[in-house]
Amino acid sequence: MPLMKIILAAPRGFCAGVNMAIESLDLTIKAFGKPVYVYHEIVHNKYVVDTFKSKGAVFVDHLEEVPEGSTLLFSAHGVSPAIRKLARDRKLTAIDATCPLVTKVHLEAIKFAKEGYTIVLIGHEGHDEVIGTMGEAPEAIVLVESQAEIDALPFDDTTKLAYLTQTTLSVDDANRIIRGLKARFPQIVGPPKEDICYATQNRQEAVHLLAEEADIVLVLGSQNSSNSQRLKEIAKEHGKPAYLIDGAQDIHGEWFSDAQTVLITAGASAPESVVQEVVEYLRDRFGAAVESRSIRSEDVHFPLPRELRNLTISAK
Repeated sequence: MPLMKIILAAPRGFCAGVNMAIESLDLTIKAFGKPVYVYHEIVHNKYVVDTFKSKGAVFVDHLEEVPEGSTLLFSAHGVSPAIRKLARDRKLTAIDATCPLVTKVHLEAIKFAKEGYTIVLIGHEGHDEVIGTMGEAPEAIVLVESQAEIDALPFDDTTKLAYLTQTTLSVDDANRIIRGLKARFPQIVGPPKEDICYATQNRQEAVHLLAEEADIVLVLGSQNSSNSQRLKEIAKEHGKPAYLIDGAQDIHGEWFSDAQTVLITAGASAPESVVQEVVEYLRDRFGAAVESRSIRSEDVHFPLPRELRNLTISAK
């Protein structure tokens, strides 16, 4: 009998938005040559970022770092109108790899603001996606991420209010905040369709359903990945030791002293190669056997940015 059982959760890893952003950057480097500048990390994953640095991508947090006339890619998390304007002013060739699901939230913010709503954005302060969304209508948006912050809001029942959410939140946490907002402000309205992305929901659902069978949970993803952090938190809510790691090099053998069953999943920006490295580590060290468990199928594909579509056609 194997010494350890691995439950390999599915869906896991790259979502359609991450696949599109990574393909976009790869194609941009091939088409325009290096360096290609990227505003913020293309996705929140150390392995992916380091791989692209070796290919000629330069990641920047300020457009002033980008020489005028250079090629610039906007990351999957989206940017504000002010950043787009600055890119034009600096005569940059800008390619927009924003995830369409993030763009949806931006458009909802613009619509609500034009209709005179004050928008309560549910999200994490300082996250790239939140910064970009708030930049669409900064005078009309306030950010909350806790019941205490809801209680502190200065509005009354005559205020025209709407809510939006960051796409990578915990579904449970977001619903809790939405319930709190509706309890305090019965007049508040939301988007026609929820904002939390399909991939975030599916990966969270898998951990909810499978964590009970495991003694320990490993989440592949980087510390600054919001959706990966949520997966770790969900596992802990089920009373399981859970660790968020970039790869096998982060594993500590003592984690498994009492573990017979290990659940492995990956955030939406973590590549499958790092998942398989962890699987091989556990096979080699503990004789682990793997059982794949899929709780939902995914078949979503997002088109490349329009600036790159003709390049793809010509490359064929």
